[in-house]
Amino acid sequence: MADRKNKAFKNRAPKKMPSTDSSRASAVTNAIAGENLFKQAVEKRLRKLFSCRVKMATQEQVYRAVCDAAMDIISENWLETKEAVEQQNVKTVYYMSMEFLLGRALGCNLINLGVLRTVREAMKELGIDPNFLEDQEPDPALGNGGLGRLAACFMESLSTLNYSAVGCGIRYHRGLFRQAVVDGYQNELPDDWLDGGYPFEVCHPEEARIVRFGGRVEAVYNDRKGGYDFIHRDCITVLAIPYDMPIIGYQNKVVNTLRLWDARAVTSDDQDYNTVMEQRRAAKQLTDVLYPDDSSDQGKELRLRQGYFFVSASLQSAVADFKKNNDDITKLPEKAVFQLNDTHPATAVAELMRILLDEEGLGWDDAWSVTTKCLAATNHTVLSEAMERWPVPVFSRLLPRIYEIIKEIDLRFVNEIEKMYPFDPDRVNRMRIIHNQEIRMANLCLVASFSMNGVAQIHTKILEARLFRDFYEIMPYKFSNKTNGVTHRRFLLKGNSLLAGWITGHIGPYWITDFSRIREMAAYADDEKAGMEFMKIRHCNKIRLAKYILAKNGMEIDPDSIYDVQVKRIHEFKRPMLFILYIIYRYNRIRQHPEDRSLLPRTFIIGGKAAKGYYMAKRIIKLINSVAEVINNDPSVKGRIKVVFIENYRVSNAEMIFAAADLSEQLSCAGFEASGTGCQKMMMNGCPLIATMDGANVEIVEEAGPENEFIFGLTADQISNYEQYGGYDPMTVFHNDSEIRQVLTQLVDGTFSPDRNLFKDIYDSLLTGYNGRPDRYFVLADLRSYIEAQQRVDEAYRDKKRWARMSILNMAGSGKFSSDRTIEEYAQEIWHLQKVKMPEPEREEDCFRSLM
Repeated sequence: MADRKNKAFKNRAPKKMPSTDSSRASAVTNAIAGENLFKQAVEKRLRKLFSCRVKMATQEQVYRAVCDAAMDIISENWLETKEAVEQQNVKTVYYMSMEFLLGRALGCNLINLGVLRTVREAMKELGIDPNFLEDQEPDPALGNGGLGRLAACFMESLSTLNYSAVGCGIRYHRGLFRQAVVDGYQNELPDDWLDGGYPFEVCHPEEARIVRFGGRVEAVYNDRKGGYDFIHRDCITVLAIPYDMPIIGYQNKVVNTLRLWDARAVTSDDQDYNTVMEQRRAAKQLTDVLYPDDSSDQGKELRLRQGYFFVSASLQSAVADFKKNNDDITKLPEKAVFQLNDTHPATAVAELMRILLDEEGLGWDDAWSVTTKCLAATNHTVLSEAMERWPVPVFSRLLPRIYEIIKEIDLRFVNEIEKMYPFDPDRVNRMRIIHNQEIRMANLCLVASFSMNGVAQIHTKILEARLFRDFYEIMPYKFSNKTNGVTHRRFLLKGNSLLAGWITGHIGPYWITDFSRIREMAAYADDEKAGMEFMKIRHCNKIRLAKYILAKNGMEIDPDSIYDVQVKRIHEFKRPMLFILYIIYRYNRIRQHPEDRSLLPRTFIIGGKAAKGYYMAKRIIKLINSVAEVINNDPSVKGRIKVVFIENYRVSNAEMIFAAADLSEQLSCAGFEASGTGCQKMMMNGCPLIATMDGANVEIVEEAGPENEFIFGLTADQISNYEQYGGYDPMTVFHNDSEIRQVLTQLVDGTFSPDRNLFKDIYDSLLTGYNGRPDRYFVLADLRSYIEAQQRVDEAYRDKKRWARMSILNMAGSGKFSSDRTIEEYAQEIWHLQKVKMPEPEREEDCFRSLM
């Protein structure tokens, strides 16, 4: 089924190199010409930007010069794409997201332009190490976790698949935070990634938009139009300034735009100094950090302001773009679709209505018709507490006109539901948008969007059967599943170049633009020579990661050990505690039974950030590091177990980790993870997973085969039954399993800290409850099953041929999880986009003509 479906997603394959001797000679000559042009361009920019020559330049200066030269090439394609979109008047998707975790751009940009090899050779001739050059680039701090990584993957796939797209977000100056671990504790430091400027962005102050907050709305009757004008008075106005980043398609000349909005205060000469400074401070706050600490009322308000700020600016900009070529605003759905990435941009519903009503002069019914045909939404969680709800007093004070519109939408929707269910007030209350003095943003999206999709098969079923059951019963046509995917061009082609080259050597380069063809690698699963080559590549990547860990952590790890990896946002439902408790269990086993060699050497690698205000997640990070300190300094287990916490986990070090991982830890409580994308990235790098049947894990097992993964734990249905009917008591596990009891006791008996109360809250949360019911995420319920699955891991890894086979089959089964497949489904089934027709891509050497 998957293979048949993937046939529809084939894309243009990379061209083969010329085969004749004369054409090869010509290609070599042209490549040399390209190298010379690029060297000259870099030298020229060093003189122009820094008044220095290559020998005098710092690596940072060379990096800036290389980026500036690359932007000349990119800009030609960017301009051609904009002209093609305008001339062909194709439909554009506006992907609205609070996060875009792009990763470093230089390497991927050069790969997608098709000039990486030439540029690397040019740098070598200038005496510059290309690898050190890329290390000068900061990760754009525009996201936190999977939401941002997904959005970045989607934008790259949209460009590669020739669709017109604009990403819409915020230009955070400091992002979430830069994580530093001091004495085992997470410290949050400013992530000043923009301090030196960012070479891959262009500011467009001429396209700035006004966004308004606070004040009051006055309805003034307009005799001319026979209706009311709604005037926003006494409000704070902020100027939204767009900064555009290029998103480059793979060797197809398409360059789409990621538009990020920065904030500037609007002031006047008649304002006093204190007023001006206060307005500037308020504007600066909007784009200073990603996700302010929302444990305070001020943090929550700022988060609401941020969401509306970029939504309003983006919609105003999109409508203005539409009107350049189209006169009838009611035709907007034919040329624009707005995809809301979770509930953060949900104010788009009322903001689009405001623009259509107040600025374009449409009546309510016409405005509602346009809005409901333009908006589509994605849900990314099954946790009801993660779905945004805003107190009416706060919302109405900050966004008075938007509140008026939402109130009217709610009133009209309630009238409809009451007609359908006149004797079911409970159903009406569950479905309405405003209830108990709260605005439920998920319900707003469900009412106003023409599409609501989940992001994995199991997740979508939960939405339909449980979370949004009332809505699904009356509007099933809105619901669909779009299983997440990731861009294999970053996380395999770039992040694991050794493996990518090996794949190309076996099946050709066509997998780069048609990832369904990775299935052809399954033919090599039983090839002993191929298995040895694969394991050798993995070993090289493990050495690379070991060097990184030595440089960053000052710790030597053994590349011959199993690299057992859990890297993701630190949250209790993702169950890092299951991983930690197993590490302690394994440590105990090795100490108590040193003669037992069935437990192979392991390096446990953990990475991720905890939200600033998330006490328990930050306490878990401290526990991880305390456990690591004890284990890594115990000579009795030396060479058999090590624990490493990767500080400041982000896209750039993730690429390295995914390429080196032997075992992918996907431990979320079944039924709680919407999808997960880390599991997909590790799978395409040939990494088996140890996992619950949750999120995308379910589909990974379907694609790779259950015999090639290590599955354990309660199912989503079993968890749901416990949650609904009770019957689970973690103290039963504690009393009946002596080994698990020992592990838990060690949390509070001084084994990992002389302060026996340091981890008492974690201990209590598992056994008796801490601000909630005990073991909220069924860690102890799954621990014994997890231990048994880990035993199967040791057995399988001992047989290197078997492990190589499992790894190759995981990689070969990962074709479904390319974001190209996901985007093609969105484009055809939800957005109804047409492809942008571009001129045939140039030869590699022709790309450098813009530098002349």
